Amino acid sequence: MIEISFWTVEIALAIVWLLVRVTLCVRRHYVDWHREILSLAMLVNVAIILRFTMFPFALVDGKVQPLPFDASQAYPPRLNYVPFAELLTYDSMHDTLINLIGNCAMFIPSGILLPILYPRLDSFARVVGAGACMSIAIEIIQLPFHTRVSDVNDLLLNTLGVAIGYGVYALVKQLARTSRTTGA
Repeated sequence: MIEISFWTVEIALAIVWLLVRVTLCVRRHYVDWHREILSLAMLVNVAIILRFTMFPFALVDGKVQPLPFDASQAYPPRLNYVPFAELLTYDSMHDTLINLIGNCAMFIPSGILLPILYPRLDSFARVVGAGACMSIAIEIIQLPFHTRVSDVNDLLLNTLGVAIGYGVYALVKQLARTSRTTGA
């Protein structure tokens, strides 16, 4: 069995992000600090999403537990592909609410940041499509890990979170546009 450390994943993600950002700045011969801060915010959002989608929730001695991979238990993968079938089957209402709210909330920043970072995504359908693709990628990555469940409900809730985030972004954008035109 192999155990994948949370911090190993986060450090690797940060190193890759840093290398990409430095390479882009060197190629452009300037640093767009506004874009870099937004890019860092997206990295933090992705790190949080990875924490809660890939690693066990339980902390031991205040530490995030590693993600275990055991090839002998990887097949068959744990799947729920029936929408809403297991959505309310948690042990308590508290756990159910954590699942519902958490799956939406962790993707709201993506719905806000994606159209700002990538102006070509500045439409509801494109941002929601990109968010759904992010969620599908996570569900696929979870397949070989016997402690994780790839769940269509997670996909639906994550995508709802991106849609809510885009709604917030669009509302703020519209309010800013209205404020500029009325001179308020």
